[in-house]
Amino acid sequence: MSEETGQIIVFDIGEEKFGVKITEVHEIIRMKKITELPINSPYIAGIINLRGDIISVIDLRKRFGIEDIVEDDNTRIIVVEFEGQNVGLIVDAVSEVLHIDESKVDVPPRSMSGIKNDYIRGIIKVGEHIVILLELANLLKSKEKIELDKES
Repeated sequence: MSEETGQIIVFDIGEEKFGVKITEVHEIIRMKKITELPINSPYIAGIINLRGDIISVIDLRKRFGIEDIVEDDNTRIIVVEFEGQNVGLIVDAVSEVLHIDESKVDVPPRSMSGIKNDYIRGIIKVGEHIVILLELANLLKSKEKIELDKES
């Protein structure tokens, strides 16, 4: 079996570290003013104007049911592509880019609580830390997809 390597963008939400494949990320921008919309979804923070493109923004703290914090200089929006459109994800901070060996990605334990298992692609051990590798397609496809489609 060949060992494939990939790059992961690692970001923080609360005390946890999460990662997404670098190939899924278009860019990482500083937090900017978000225009709120009259939407029922608690996860959709609103929209931003990014160089003339209107992009929906999802607050991952709310998506994961983690208590809100005050934004600071480390808060970022990770712009990813989801089903042909760009979507922003608010995170507490972006910490690093990891080069990983795909064979070192562990399957999440069945007993994981909190975040639904279908959002998690795998677990990566980095020294004493654990990085939860997210499956963006599953994370964004439920209620958010319905709300994003309404905005389009």
